[in-house]
Amino acid sequence: MLFSTFFDYLNGLLIDKHRNHRYIPKAVLITSVIVNLGILGFFKYYGFVVDNINGLFNLNIAIKSLPLPVGISFYTFQTLSYTIDVYTNKAPVQKNIISFGTYVTMFPQLVAGPIVKYGDIAYQMNNRRESIDLFGEGAELFIIGLTKKVLLANNIGLLWTNIKETPLAELSILSAWLGIIAFTFQIYFDFSGYSDMALGLGKMFGFNLMKNFDYPYISKSVTEFWRRWHISLGEWFREYVYIPLGGNRMGSLKQYRNLFVVWFLTGLWHGASWNFVLWGLYFGVFVTLEKIFLLKWLKNRPKFIGHIYTLLVVIIGWVLFEFENMYEGAYFIKTMFGLGKHMLFDRHGLYYLYTNAMLFILLILCSTPFLNNLSSKIKDKLKSISVIAMPLIYLLFLFLCTAYLVNESYNPFLYFRF
Repeated sequence: MLFSTFFDYLNGLLIDKHRNHRYIPKAVLITSVIVNLGILGFFKYYGFVVDNINGLFNLNIAIKSLPLPVGISFYTFQTLSYTIDVYTNKAPVQKNIISFGTYVTMFPQLVAGPIVKYGDIAYQMNNRRESIDLFGEGAELFIIGLTKKVLLANNIGLLWTNIKETPLAELSILSAWLGIIAFTFQIYFDFSGYSDMALGLGKMFGFNLMKNFDYPYISKSVTEFWRRWHISLGEWFREYVYIPLGGNRMGSLKQYRNLFVVWFLTGLWHGASWNFVLWGLYFGVFVTLEKIFLLKWLKNRPKFIGHIYTLLVVIIGWVLFEFENMYEGAYFIKTMFGLGKHMLFDRHGLYYLYTNAMLFILLILCSTPFLNNLSSKIKDKLKSISVIAMPLIYLLFLFLCTAYLVNESYNPFLYFRF
């Protein structure tokens, strides 16, 4: 991280100093891209590449286990965005190494996002203002994120862990669906919870970082889903990969090619495993089909059809995402759709449904704007009461989260590996 910080700080200075030269700025930019992606590739994909070479050529090259630098996928994209933005004149060069180091190493979002583009925060680096009001907003957002992660994601994650540990041959159809729906909620509340905490901490320090999630499970198309899920990653790939490749300006065939390049890289960014690549290409297929005809077809249908279609595509996608062993993932999908000798339900599935029914209802409500809108209406109508009541509610959430973390050992960090 320190090397990337100093390296791209110097690259920015070199590009700015030789801006009128014909070749030097481009050479510096290309060097920055190669070195940054080389470091990311070495630490994240070295074992994956060697393992595939061994399999393809029947070799036995030893693989050394490398520790993955924390947050490397996030800060590599951030330093790259700085060099590119300076090169394209979208952002001013940063001559203060402390300010640039703050941008790269800003701990609230370093390990779990959102990915902050330099152009979006350049002005704030030297002109931010802290205030009590902003600190209060940040504390509120932080507690909301902590509650999502600790009370919602962790609790439903226990259900998925139990079901995933069950031998695949013993799963009922009900258990399979309950399990993957549990994971669907777990990964959303886990990741969006961490993002909210990062945004909240940023506000406490006077930074306004971009929103990373916008109720993705209310989407009525896969295209809409990816405009609402991990927004900062989608924006990064759009600005620095899709548009430079030509975007949608060079005809339909090249647009579809560009889409598949982006989705291949999106899958690979998530992990050094073929299931992530398959997951990315899977969504690339649906986004492309929607551009060709599906969006037009869905537009003339009742909204609930688009909603059901999107949720089905997303839920099946999470199976591909979660199972690194693609044979197991395929078997799990077959179980979900009753392709095999699996019971419709069993006592385990009924027990999981009965004991988690209220939690599922709460998760569904929290996945929509309903509770947020209700809270806003109460604040508007009962201003004098809400001034006292809302802080007390947030203090209660904070107390419950702390009590949970003290008493429970189950606290996974799903996006740590990225």
